[in-house]
Formats: sequence, structure tokens, C-alpha cells
Amino acid sequence: MSLFITSLNSGSNGNCYYIGNEHEAVLVDVGISCRETEKRMNRLGLSIQKVKAIFISHEHSDHISGVPVLAKKYNIPVYVTPKTLLYLRVNPIDHQVIHFIANQPVTIGELVVTAFPKFHDAIEPHSFVISCRDVTVGVFTDIGAACENLIAHFGKCHAAFLEANYDDEMLDNGGYPYHLKRRIRGGHGHLSNKQALELFLAHKPLYMSHLLLAHLSKNNNDPQLVYDLFKSNANGTEVIVASRYEETPVYHIGSNEVVIGRATQLAFEL
Repeated sequence: MSLFITSLNSGSNGNCYYIGNEHEAVLVDVGISCRETEKRMNRLGLSIQKVKAIFISHEHSDHISGVPVLAKKYNIPVYVTPKTLLYLRVNPIDHQVIHFIANQPVTIGELVVTAFPKFHDAIEPHSFVISCRDVTVGVFTDIGAACENLIAHFGKCHAAFLEANYDDEMLDNGGYPYHLKRRIRGGHGHLSNKQALELFLAHKPLYMSHLLLAHLSKNNNDPQLVYDLFKSNANGTEVIVASRYEETPVYHIGSNEVVIGRATQLAFEL
């Protein structure tokens, strides 16, 4: 069975990633409003009724701001760790809240979602892999460094959302204060283009068909720069830069790699 994936938004202004099969889907984070989530899914021809769960990676506002309204409106269960829940403004009376545990798979219909810890400056941060039979997709953003868990899971993915947050030179020469630059590259902040490329080159499986570069910094990265960097090293993998302003097309991940939706690689066009 195949998986269908899209980034509904990716960046410090909001993150939301859709992964599903023909019958059910999950969202990883909802950092955009309920209205924007609905609009973007509608433009792509995706039904919100297929979304059977929302998984929360960590408590930062660009990952959770849209969760309470969307989850309540459509009665979607929210999977979250106990400590992260303290920052999520949901009322257990109005919402279905389910705690997940690292490395313990959660079954959502024919989807299997597994969380694992990551390096980030949050209380209980996790990344996710979503599988359907023999197809696996990873959601790997907000990561300070590539730990062994990330390396192992990345090497099994048919497609992945992978953070490429900043270009080293742009960060060095930019206007951010020293303490913020230190936080970004301090091991619990974000992956640079260089770090992401190193992971990609060293651990990409031969069958990885799509790589969606995610969570680009507005001030410290350039979509064309990072696209060119990865495209020149793609070796058969389709490279897409996820936009902070709009949804990407829907990508079909499986034995027949076909792009549906708005067919363009340059999803980062402003």
C-alpha cells in the first residue's frame, strides 16, 4: 500500500505535515490555524475526515497553535507526551488526549506511528516515522544534531521531511544576536544545510524516492540555495523545498512514484 504526503506549512510561522493512505491519515503537528489547515487540504483534494489522529512533536507554538480548535471541531484524538500536554491548551473534557511512549508503535487503522526522542530545546521532543505495510515516511524537524536514533530511522525511509534550517554563512553574517545564534547551532536547536546534507549522503537508502526539506529559516537560509545543494547530490531522489507560505503538492510514496496535486518541485516559490 502507498502513502500520500504533503507539507501544509513548514517554518517558524507554523508546521503541519500530512501522511496518509487511501483510508486514514495523521497530522504531525498543527502550527497553523484550523481555517488554514482546512483551506490547504481542500485545495489539495484531501479530506479532513480521513485524519484520525494528531501527533505532537513538542510544545513550541509553531507546532501546536492550531491543535485545540482543529481537534475539537473534528473530534480528532491528540497524541502527546504528559509533559508536553501541560503546554497544550486543550480541555480533556472537550478533547480526546492520548499519551504516547517513545519507541512504542501506535496503530491508526493501517498506519503505524512510532515516536523517538530527538535533540531539541523542548521538554519532551520527539520525531516520528509513519509506516503502512512496507512503506515508511519520516518527519524529522527541530533537531539540534543527528543522533543514532535519527540515523537508524532515516536509513529506512522511502520519503522524509528533513530539517534544513540554516546556512552557516548566512547565520554568521546575519543580524541575530550571539545568544540566538548559539542556541540555533548549539546541539539542541536546528539542523543546518550542511548537517542535513551529511545525513542524507551518508544514510539515505537507495529506495528513498522523495526528500522534503523542511523548517527553513526565513532570515538564515535561501530556498534556491538549499534546493541546488541537495539536487546536485540527490542521485535519483526527488528534492522538494517545503514552503513557509503554502502547501506542497501531494506526493505518492510507494512502488509507483507519481506526483499528484500542483505538479511542481519548486514549492518554495513566493
